[in-house]
Amino acid sequence: MLQRLGSSAEKGLTEDEAAGRLRQYGLNELQRAHHVSAWEVFAAQFKNLLIVILLIAVGLSAILGHAIEAVAIGVIILFAVLLGFYQEYRAERALEALREMAAPTAVVVRDGQELNLPARDIVPGDIVQLRAGDRIPADGRLFESVNLKIDEAALTGESVPVEKQTGALKPDKVAIADRGNMVYAGTVVTYGRGRAVVVATGMNTEFGQIAESLRAVEKSRTPLQANLDRIGKILARAALVIVLLVAGLGLLRGQPLLDMIIFSIALAVAVVPEALPAVVTISLAIGVQRMARRNALVRRLPAVETLGSVSVICSDKTGTLTKDEMTVRKIIVAGRTIAVSGSGYDPKGDFIDHDKTIAPRGPLALLLQAGALASDARLVRDADHEWKITGDPTEAALVVAAAKAGFDKAEFDAKFPRVNEIPFTSESKRMTTLHRANGRTVAYAKGAPEVILSACTMLEGWDGVVPLGVPVKESIMQSGRQIAAEALRVLAVAYKPDAEIQSAERDMIFLGLVGMIDPPRPEAKTAIETCARAGIRAMMITGDHPLTAGAVARDLGMLADGKVVTGAEIDALSADALEREVEDFTVVARVSSTHKLNIVTALQKRGQVVAMTGDGINDAPALKKADIGVAMGITGTDVTKEAADMTLTDDNFASIVAAVEEGRAIFENIKKYLMFLLSSNLGEILVLGGATILGWPLPLTAVQILFINVATDGLPALALAVDPHEEELMRRKPRDPRRGIFTRPVVALMLAGGLWSALVNMTMFRWALHSGRSLEEAMTMVFAGLTLIEFFKAYNYRSDRHSVLLRPFGNKWLNLSVAWEVILLTAVVYAPILQRPLSTSSLSPGDWAILLGVTVSIFPVLELVKWLERRGWFGAAVEGSSKR
Repeated sequence: MLQRLGSSAEKGLTEDEAAGRLRQYGLNELQRAHHVSAWEVFAAQFKNLLIVILLIAVGLSAILGHAIEAVAIGVIILFAVLLGFYQEYRAERALEALREMAAPTAVVVRDGQELNLPARDIVPGDIVQLRAGDRIPADGRLFESVNLKIDEAALTGESVPVEKQTGALKPDKVAIADRGNMVYAGTVVTYGRGRAVVVATGMNTEFGQIAESLRAVEKSRTPLQANLDRIGKILARAALVIVLLVAGLGLLRGQPLLDMIIFSIALAVAVVPEALPAVVTISLAIGVQRMARRNALVRRLPAVETLGSVSVICSDKTGTLTKDEMTVRKIIVAGRTIAVSGSGYDPKGDFIDHDKTIAPRGPLALLLQAGALASDARLVRDADHEWKITGDPTEAALVVAAAKAGFDKAEFDAKFPRVNEIPFTSESKRMTTLHRANGRTVAYAKGAPEVILSACTMLEGWDGVVPLGVPVKESIMQSGRQIAAEALRVLAVAYKPDAEIQSAERDMIFLGLVGMIDPPRPEAKTAIETCARAGIRAMMITGDHPLTAGAVARDLGMLADGKVVTGAEIDALSADALEREVEDFTVVARVSSTHKLNIVTALQKRGQVVAMTGDGINDAPALKKADIGVAMGITGTDVTKEAADMTLTDDNFASIVAAVEEGRAIFENIKKYLMFLLSSNLGEILVLGGATILGWPLPLTAVQILFINVATDGLPALALAVDPHEEELMRRKPRDPRRGIFTRPVVALMLAGGLWSALVNMTMFRWALHSGRSLEEAMTMVFAGLTLIEFFKAYNYRSDRHSVLLRPFGNKWLNLSVAWEVILLTAVVYAPILQRPLSTSSLSPGDWAILLGVTVSIFPVLELVKWLERRGWFGAAVEGSSKR
């Protein structure tokens, strides 16, 4: 590789060669994405068709001198636009975050001299020195490795640092996670040292290729956005037809042109619910606040709604379904298998032998002591009194296991000081430390079982040291293979009293085997069960070994009817075959970023609404492609957080379930106030249109129409936006986004409410005119009647399937808003200062009695429709998913 790149291990490149290659290959940095300016984000808010219609209405109102109407509608528009702008300003920042993660400097050999250069100046052929703690600046091929371990979790998903070596790899195509002789930009050296020749920089690195694929991924529109666009177009057409019809009939009857223009504007506002954009935005914003309290931060408002449709969650394993904390689960010592309880780095747990808790003694106690002393990890408490580790996770597991037995690592180190060591290498596969103990030197070793066993001639038993023959060694190896089949990482531990450095690793005494694993989160199993009840599939997609991934999935209850596949097996499938088989996958191991992206794409082609969770750089393209991307807030990279729609502040899979619940509740609430707003507007339109067609006087003035829509509709709609969710919400299947909001039951309720409202108010208007009342009094009764019936409908539309009697006053905000609106209505009817501009007159107690009798009739009408709906008269009784 050095010859191919024209470099030298001792001297590296010359400055002239490096300068030429810098011109050829460019700077070692990622290309900048198009920066979305604040102005572009702000302007994008006005692409909503409803906003455009309302802006036209504002303009016409202002031209005609109707300042009150123009200001009222304008304030609502401005509020909705500013909320959307605030939430989406930082929507496209993933590549900037990628740039910030690049190593700022690196130690490079040029002209035989070690130089500390800016990472952006590194070129292919440069020799890079690697030491513990360094962030690797570019992709490189190792030619020197001394105990080198690299944390590649952000790139590959591996849960433990990877041991590196310099030998050639035999297969032509090897997954990134298995390329032991390569190092990659953005990963971190955790142990040892090494040297590598740079083979790729900038956008040509694995890191850069992920960035390139991230740029190419387009974000699709959410179901709610598509639904609202459809609603806007329908309402715009309806508004145009109705306005032309009413205005035309008015002009034919000799009405003044200016009066008909003003009335047409008011009627258009009645058709288009001007509160809709604001209420949708406010509802989603409130949902964002609720989800933040449940440890989920949302970056884009429409993502809240998308959660309600999620049918598949593709989740990484490490740190998401598991604790990302290596834990000892089993110890095999002197013929006994000891289970170790507890998980993670909390030093609480028991040692269990045949269902009985035992106190560590004899060979078990000695094994725990040896494992702790032969490790460099430390167990500490942070400022929040949470247990954390420093050092290698595998060594940390041994230290924590010792702590569960009451053995403190710091006390051990003080009592038995280390005097020498033989470090771990990929060739030796073991680490041996020598300690001073009571005037003697004792060696402790840990490593691969076959290596440690081959160095042992004796076995520490419960009754003392006994010879270690070949049959016993074979039995121990068989035990090791059995627990390895359970996806446990297996280490062997041994010691030697009176040891010297030259012979420390010969004629040792075998202590036992230790099996460890990164354990599942306790909450994850419950969360997956909840997802199953809610009709949501959980799929594990990880860079880890398939045995490890499968074992964790079985612990979580995920592998009941699914299967484990690998990235290599996916590579063997065509795109069509992957699309056919992807829904059978439960665990996908040894994957690259391309695999994740392809899986998400295949699921989406199958009609699934996909959520993708992850924390590493390799997850970013799939997160952006998914219908909703969910990043880990604690372990996640900046890249992942910027590419995702939502970030979990506690990295807890259970928080995803909470977010899905909130997403479902928000969509239900959007449906509730859409039913309320559109049914109310339908009633107004039918009253006005019906009166016009029948040749009656107009039952409402333009100002009254605007008052009902702007003042009266707004607060109850907002109250429905925060309605408490129904108890069975997480026992329903995911909502199929193709069905949209307006299902047959919803349309039936809207039509019933609108038609009945129009019927009773037109009847009352006609009766009032024939009862000797003035036109102004009759118009006031219609004005009050439409307002009251909308209040009653607000309570009925709290559910599209359950009776209003089940929880009639469960929404305190609706109760308060209706109480306020009643006060406002009373003031409009009786206050002289408001009567003239709104063309109202005082009503008698008898008039109010008639109004209440007429408007309360909406309750039995809507209850009948719901009763018919529950019996399937309008299609499926309960919304669920279509066949997926």
